[in-house]
Amino acid sequence: MVFLKNTLFFIVLLLPTLCYSNNYVSRVSYYSTPDGMGTPSGACGYGDYGKDVNSGEVCAASKRLYKNGAACGACYQVRCKDRALCSDEGTKVVVTDNGEGHGTDFILSTRAYAKMAKQPNMSQHLFAKGVVEVEYRRVSCKYNGGNLMVKVQEHSKYPNYLAIVVMNQGGATDILSVEVYEEETKEWITMRRSYGAVFDLSNPPSGELKVRFLTSAGAETKWVESDKAVIPAEWKAGITIETDIQLS
Repeated sequence: MVFLKNTLFFIVLLLPTLCYSNNYVSRVSYYSTPDGMGTPSGACGYGDYGKDVNSGEVCAASKRLYKNGAACGACYQVRCKDRALCSDEGTKVVVTDNGEGHGTDFILSTRAYAKMAKQPNMSQHLFAKGVVEVEYRRVSCKYNGGNLMVKVQEHSKYPNYLAIVVMNQGGATDILSVEVYEEETKEWITMRRSYGAVFDLSNPPSGELKVRFLTSAGAETKWVESDKAVIPAEWKAGITIETDIQLS
C-alpha cells in the first residue's frame, strides 16, 4: 500500500472517549519488515508515522474492520488464546493498513505479534504457528506528546490542491468525514476521502481554514470542530498541525 521538521500549530479539541468492553474471536497473522516495526507504505497513508507509531506495534485490519479507511488510527487489544504461550494482556495495536488472509482480521507487525507471547523466549513458538486464534476488543488510543494531528500531505500544491492526513485522533473514535470552512460563503465544504486517513480538496478556500471532523464512537456520531483556524493561510506541503485533545 504507509515527517517533518516544520512549525507546529496547537489547537484544543474535545473528542468523546468510549471503551469497547466486548471481546470478539478471530485469527491473526504477521508480516515482516527489516526492523520488525510497521511499514511506511500502509493503506492509511501515514508514511513514516505508520511505521513508528505506538513503538511499531501496528497492524493491517481486514476489510470488515478497516471500513474504507474510517478505522485508520483505531486501537485494539489483541491476545492469543493459547494460554500456555500467550500473556493475558496481549498487545495493543494501531491500525495503519488494510489486509487479511487465512481467515484473519488482523495482520500484525512482527513486534506486535511477538508481544502476545507470555515470555519473550516463547515468541518463536508463535512465529512457528504463523496464524493463531485470538480474542480482541476495541480500546481507547492514548499518545504521549499530543493527540489529533493534521498533516498537509506532500502531494499538496499550494494554492490549488490541499490533501491532509489525520493522525493521532485519540480515544476510541472513527473519523467519518472532514470539512473545511469557507469564510466568504459561510459554508462548510466536504473534503473527499482520497484513501485511508487522507482527505483532499481541489481549489480549497483561501485564507486560514477551520476544520471539523465527523466522529463516531459506538452508536454516537458528532461533529467536532476547532475554535480557531487549523490550517494556516499560506500552508505548505509537509507541515504538521498538532492538536491538543482532552479526553473525558
